[in-house]
Amino acid sequence: MKRISSLFLALSLSLPALAHDHNNVEVLHWWTSGGEARSVDTLKELMKHEGHVWKDFAVAGRAGESAINTLRIRALSGNPPDAAQIKGPEIQEWGKLGFLASLDDVAKQQHWNELVPRRVSDYLKVDDHYVAVPFNIHRVNWLWANTDVLNKVGVQPPQTLDDFFAVAENIKAAGYIPLALGNEPWQETTLFELIALSVMGTEAFHQAFIEQDSNALTSEKMRETLKVFRRMKQYTDADAPGRNWSDTTSLVINGKAAMQMMGDWAKGEFLAAGKEAGKDFLCITAPGTANQFSFNIDSFVFFKNGASQTTESQKMLAKLILEPDFQREFNLSKGSIPVRVDIDMEGFDACAKDSMQAFLRAAATDNLVASLSHNMAIGRASQFALFDVISRFFNDDNVDIDETMRHIRAAVLADKL
Repeated sequence: MKRISSLFLALSLSLPALAHDHNNVEVLHWWTSGGEARSVDTLKELMKHEGHVWKDFAVAGRAGESAINTLRIRALSGNPPDAAQIKGPEIQEWGKLGFLASLDDVAKQQHWNELVPRRVSDYLKVDDHYVAVPFNIHRVNWLWANTDVLNKVGVQPPQTLDDFFAVAENIKAAGYIPLALGNEPWQETTLFELIALSVMGTEAFHQAFIEQDSNALTSEKMRETLKVFRRMKQYTDADAPGRNWSDTTSLVINGKAAMQMMGDWAKGEFLAAGKEAGKDFLCITAPGTANQFSFNIDSFVFFKNGASQTTESQKMLAKLILEPDFQREFNLSKGSIPVRVDIDMEGFDACAKDSMQAFLRAAATDNLVASLSHNMAIGRASQFALFDVISRFFNDDNVDIDETMRHIRAAVLADKL
């Protein structure tokens, strides 16, 4: 990573920036489907109303991987877009290299320090200066359950990990899949993350994956996390390998499986199928994580270009993103919740209201936790390495726990190499 950073810095200093059209703000993002695309259209119209032009540069691809690769090529050629969708540690990486414009004046005008909890705003700053604006908060630590299956089996939704295993045994005996899981590395790592939150607790999780403490990464709590994670496998189904997350959610929707542990984007699949929260499906906190909130933030950064008109348009875009009306409309479409703590949740569904209450509680008790599996806690190099380690452990019972803990430590620390 240090070699890559050095290359970025050298090229950013040596290559002249290519000319920008001062009447446009070119925006690179990966929101290309469904509610995401509709939300982007809303923002375009708001910009137009304010006398600014959004020039769309949408790049499809899972988790923004294609968009990030495109961004790197553009930046290395001295022609970055005016705005780009980036999140987590990548904001710090771009900011430390001097590419990003400060948003401090917009943040001061809108009182971002009061509107956004500290654990969230930390990911929007470089050297204590705002360089990114957040759209939303996704909660990752959810469990989704089919109420009809639970009622037929005669079990209650699990509140703890011990509850989960007791309930899963009964569900399995009744002929249903207890836990819907697609054996894609990111899905497996999402499950691992939620178990780690429960077993390790907020403080130890933060020490291991945010502070990247070697002792925490190889602790007894990490060992216990891996034991519980491996135990989960017997409650998944034989068709799991390669199945994507939405098809996995469909197993719960259609009553073939009882439960799935997945972020709040799963809710959109239930709603699209005409299902009603509280009646047809339940959204409850992942077992053992009731006090915690594992978060994933969508955000934009703005690249320096020296053009006054473009800078004005960039700041207008940053301001509009955090306006209350857009926060409501965007998140109603996206399935996430507003990042502002002062938004009236009237009109949001029961799951979103529960999520906001949990967000506020976690912010007040310092139990907001950056998601390990969704580009927030660690950088992409570490994340891809961790995906491999976790997937190999989950799918091969012969892989040793001690060896896996050493590999987890190496993976998490990979971004520092």
